[in-house]
Amino acid sequence: PVAIDVPPPVASLRRRLELAPLVGALLDSQPDLAPRSALYALSDSLAKLMDEMHGEGVDPQTVLDLDVTDRSGHWARTQEFIGIVLKYFDFAQEPPDVEARQRMVIERLIARWSDAPPTHPIIIAGSTGSRGATAMLMEAVSRLPQGAVILPGVDYDLPPAIWDAMTDRRRFEDHPQYRFKLLMERLDLSISDIRPWDTTEPFSPARNRVISLSLRPAPVTDQWLKDGKELGDLPSAMENVTLVEAPSPRSEAETIALRLRAAMDEGITAALITPDRMLTRQVAAALDRWNVVPDDSAGQPLHLSAPGRLLRQVAGLRVDQITGESLLALLKHPLVSSGGNRGDHVRLTNELELSIRKKGPAYPTGADLRGWAEKDAQKDWAEWIAGLLDQIHSGPKPDDDLPLPDHVAQHLALTEAFAAGPMGGESGLWDEAAGRKAKAVMADLTLHAEHGGALSARDYSGIVGSILSGAEVRNPDISHPNILFWGTLEARVQSADLVILGGMNDGTWPETPTPDPWLNRDMRLKSGLLLPER
Repeated sequence: PVAIDVPPPVASLRRRLELAPLVGALLDSQPDLAPRSALYALSDSLAKLMDEMHGEGVDPQTVLDLDVTDRSGHWARTQEFIGIVLKYFDFAQEPPDVEARQRMVIERLIARWSDAPPTHPIIIAGSTGSRGATAMLMEAVSRLPQGAVILPGVDYDLPPAIWDAMTDRRRFEDHPQYRFKLLMERLDLSISDIRPWDTTEPFSPARNRVISLSLRPAPVTDQWLKDGKELGDLPSAMENVTLVEAPSPRSEAETIALRLRAAMDEGITAALITPDRMLTRQVAAALDRWNVVPDDSAGQPLHLSAPGRLLRQVAGLRVDQITGESLLALLKHPLVSSGGNRGDHVRLTNELELSIRKKGPAYPTGADLRGWAEKDAQKDWAEWIAGLLDQIHSGPKPDDDLPLPDHVAQHLALTEAFAAGPMGGESGLWDEAAGRKAKAVMADLTLHAEHGGALSARDYSGIVGSILSGAEVRNPDISHPNILFWGTLEARVQSADLVILGGMNDGTWPETPTPDPWLNRDMRLKSGLLLPER
């Protein structure tokens, strides 16, 4: 009932497609800002900035009015572009984004509670309040007669002096406990006012003190020299904790894989926790020698799956001149001609490869394929490929603008034709978990394509690649239930018998933030935007 008259939120993909023409116009007027291949990445970054502003309740005029000394002209560009998207902050003209709608609903709920507080218990558990709208809701719940907020992972070993010093946002905002400090300030509380959930003794209080000291905020790490002497018996505190200093990423992945394999023999659950996706892929590759597929909470990036690769390859054919290498790479894809006679397709592809490598041509056309086919067994197959190449060559040029729905339709038709094969049978393109996910992503793109305006095949190829890379594929049916890969968020709410922290290097823990093309760190601090949670 609270949200009955609040308009539904706009799909995130639609908003990014709406922003793409605006970003494209900016890139056309200022080519030195970024390459055209970054079109969707910039649109995605701008959409995230808008979501953050909606969630934190920061008005765009607040950002535009910032006094920023900028000799490079970067801030002037940012102001210019934020001015273009002001209409997305006027909900009388444009429907709200997800974050904006969430804040609107929370504000209405809080207003209702102020008039008629609920008499039943309301509990918020497990949230750090890192998002502005969530923190606002937590504050409201904590003030209810029967409201309660349960915070996860509060560091009670952190000295009160450190908590008090966290008011300096510039020095402490990247520390995980800083979120709790902000919430305490909103509620006018101190760390002593936050009571433990229960009185159960921690498994290893001495280890907790060591970890707390090691993770103190960067400005006060000089306290290690003084407080480290008071930790007591460190060997006992760190019992059953092993440090492995690997000389290379490959050695690290091999070592982790060996320990995970040993955990299988021991019959225990083992979890690798790391934000480094490259490391998890390396460990998964090392586990493959034992035919072990880990249960990866993040799944596999869709653009690296078989359907994702095929979609990207076909999109690439419409951009660059088709070479013998790119054509053969496409024909060798396991999903091409999966609709029937796959064996004949593989054999004929090998024959075509031998001919191209011996005689050429470097840039095969439909006519070249027809001229190559001498045997009857080759002619139908060559005609199928030639027809598809003719279709590509007769279509729009790479830099010709075309409405996004037309791009999507042509792209899907070509991809399905390559997958079906010369017999036109039912292919495996949309089968399995990866195929179903790819089909859903492309269906979503088809649904919202009308909002993307007109763009070139080159821009479309970049956009579809970025959209596919932003999706993940999970197939828990084939993974080992006791070998787990977790990100830092999943690790908050789960436990395992053996825990391995991987990639414990500067730039990984915490992860180096991605440079924001619109607002830098100082601008975010001045505008009241929280930096993304580490």
